[in-house]
Amino acid sequence: MSRFTIADTPLTGLKVVQRRPLGDSRGFFSRLFCNQDLIAAGWTRPIAQLNHSYSAARGTVRGLHFQRPPFAEMKLVNCLEGEIWDVAVDIRAGSPTFLQWHAQRIGADNALSLLVPEGFAHGFQTLSDKAHVVYCCSAPYSAESEGGLLATDPKLAIRWPLPISSTSPRDAQHPLISAQFVGLSVL
Repeated sequence: MSRFTIADTPLTGLKVVQRRPLGDSRGFFSRLFCNQDLIAAGWTRPIAQLNHSYSAARGTVRGLHFQRPPFAEMKLVNCLEGEIWDVAVDIRAGSPTFLQWHAQRIGADNALSLLVPEGFAHGFQTLSDKAHVVYCCSAPYSAESEGGLLATDPKLAIRWPLPISSTSPRDAQHPLISAQFVGLSVL
C-alpha cells in the first residue's frame, strides 16, 4: 500500500505529494521518499543527492534555481519544520505553460511535498521562523550547469505571500528574463 496520494497541478509533470503519516502515542512515522511509489508520479531515476536547508527568518527567499542538461534534475521537496511557500516555474522549451508558475504551501503540519520535474526552476519563501527543508535530487549539483531566475522578475509576477526579508547575494544577482531566453530542452 502506497504511503502517498499524488495530485496533478496545472503545470504538466509538477505534482503535489500528500504523505500519510502513521501515528500513535509515541508520535508518528512518515515516509519521505519511496521510489516504487513515486514512479507513477514521474520519478524515474535514483536519488543522486539529498539536501537540507535551514532558514532562520520568516520571509527568506531561496532560489529560483535550476540545472541545465545533462545535470537537469527532479526534486522532491519536503519541509520538516516550519512552513514554506514552495514555487516551481516551468522553463521547458516549447512547453504550453512556459514561464508559468505554481506555488504550494508545504510544512510540518500538512505533510505535503512538491515533486518538481526536470525543466523547472525552483525556489521557496519561508512562512515561519526556523524552516527546515529537505529535498531529494535526481542529479548531482554541477556549478557549470547551474542557472537561476530572479525571484522578483516582473515577467514571472510571482505573488510572494510575505515581503522578502532576505535572499542570498547570488540569488539577488540573477538577470531578468530576456526575449532571448527560450528555456531548457529536456527529454
